Order: sequence, then structure tokens, then C-alpha cells
Amino acid sequence: MLKLDKIKQPVAHELEKFEHFFRDSTRSDVPYLNLIVNYLIRNKGKQIRPLFVFLSAQMHGIINRSTFLAATSIELLHSATLVHDDVIDKSYERRNRFSINALWGNKRAVLIGDFLLSKGLLIATQEKEYETLDIISQAVKETIEGELLQNEKSRKLDINEETYFEIISKKTASLIGTSLAVGTHSVTSDAEVIREMREIGVLAGLAFQIRDDIFDYESKGIIGKPIGNDIKEKKLTLPLIHVLANSDWSSRKRIMSVIKRKNNNKQKVQELIDLVHAKGGIEYAAEKMNQICEQAILRLEKFPENEARNALSDLFRYIISRKR
Repeated sequence: MLKLDKIKQPVAHELEKFEHFFRDSTRSDVPYLNLIVNYLIRNKGKQIRPLFVFLSAQMHGIINRSTFLAATSIELLHSATLVHDDVIDKSYERRNRFSINALWGNKRAVLIGDFLLSKGLLIATQEKEYETLDIISQAVKETIEGELLQNEKSRKLDINEETYFEIISKKTASLIGTSLAVGTHSVTSDAEVIREMREIGVLAGLAFQIRDDIFDYESKGIIGKPIGNDIKEKKLTLPLIHVLANSDWSSRKRIMSVIKRKNNNKQKVQELIDLVHAKGGIEYAAEKMNQICEQAILRLEKFPENEARNALSDLFRYIISRKR
């Protein structure tokens, strides 16, 4: 399996500098706010999105201050969405640790998310990175649209495969596409190259989200959230959507009954998870994920080969093969 540390090597020095750059960017004059934000920073993930920014920048030019500002804005935006998501989903775990809302309550968690979002946008305006701000603001809009669309469709339980891809395109893939776009923009003004990199990133983001959705049907602890969480939250994702689409009327009725009325019954949720495995939902989702990832790699490899481009291709493969 691909190792993330090896993929990071072309930009390892820049990522190390980014750690300090990002920490400095989140500081506030309010000590209590710093306490919560520092907890969040200590609980950070693999920083995949800043890695996308730096690799795309190095692929097309020389990493500079604009690249660091873009990566910081992206990571702040991503952190804000995670905090807000945990409040919306009533999730009290994040990467095997307590979430912000679990420790400090929903009200403070929402305010922390707002603070991170505002810092991400302010960094761009203060440094007069207006085009970067424009690209990121579009991602903010699409992320909110995706969340609201998912909320509406989950309430009505009428999500088909087309709607599913619309939701994850906006909610997850948009930010990964934006990561590649702003990284590229930090070193070149070629609008066509920036657009193409964004579209490649969206494809990678779709594959990334499908992998996350498959995790929800696997053992607890893989990504630090309980198994079956999506079912409990009445979220229809690709593995289950495929099973529903290929079930007869009576089977669909039984499945929907579990989601609507028995989604907190551990035994019923487990039975539904077992059904998704038995009916090929996981295999179907994995096949779609692999196809989309391959599309992204093929489009990326139309650009001239260099170390950063090869690392990006490996990163795409990593996000669909990761175990957590």
C-alpha cells in the first residue's frame, strides 16, 4: 500500500513550515478561544487538503507565500466544516477523540466553526489574494448547498444515485477541487490550467467521499466514528442506494422502514449493514470509486511529468486505498 509519508516527500519541507504558519494564523486575543482552537489543532488529521495545495503548486511552478496563504485558508475552511458537521450530526467523536461540541457544547462549537471560517476568508483579504478568495468563497457556497440538499433529501429519504453524486460533489469534492485550483493559482494565472486542475480535484474528491461512505459499513474505529452512523442519521449513501435500486418493492419497503423507524436499533442497523454486504453494495461503490479515481489520474497525466505530478497521482490512489 502507498505510504503517505512517501507521497509527501516532494513538499515535506513546505509542509513542516506550514505547521507553524497555520498555528500562527489561528491565534486570537481571547485566551478561551485559543484553548479550544489548540485542542482542535492537536486533533488534526493527515492534512490531505494542504498537501493537495502544495503538490499542485509545485507541479505547475514554485511554491511561494501565496501557496501558504491558500493552504491555510483551505485548512481553516475544512476545519470549520468538520466542527459544524459534528454539531449537525450530533457526533461526539472525531478521530477517536471527543469532538468540539462534545466538550464545549453546540453553541460554542458553532461559534468556533464560524471563527475558523472567518479567519480563512480574512487571510485572503488581508493579503489582497482576491482571486483566491473568489475561488474559496465559491467552495463555501457549494459546501453549504450540499449540506442543505443532503439535509432535505435525508428527511424525505428520496436520494437516488444522481442526487447522491450532486450532494457529495458540492459537500466534499468541491473543497478538494478548490484545493488543487488555489494551489495552481498561487503559481500561475493560466485560467484553463486552473479550471482543469479544479475539475481533476473534484473527481478525486468524489472518490474520497465514496471511500468514507464505505468505511461506515466497516468496523468501528477505522475513521474514529461508530459503524452504521450514516444509517442512524438517515443518510443514504452509495452502497445502500445501489441495494435499494436493485431490490423489489417489498424489500425496499422493509429497508426504508428500518431507516425511518428503527435507525437507532443496533440489531436492525447491523442487519441492514449485513444486507448491503450480501447484496453487493460495497463492491458496487468500490468499483465506482476506482473508475472515478482512474479518470482523475488520466486527466492529471496529460500534464508534463514531474515529481509533484507523480506524487499527486499516488495521492489519488492513496485516498481510495487508505484503511482509515
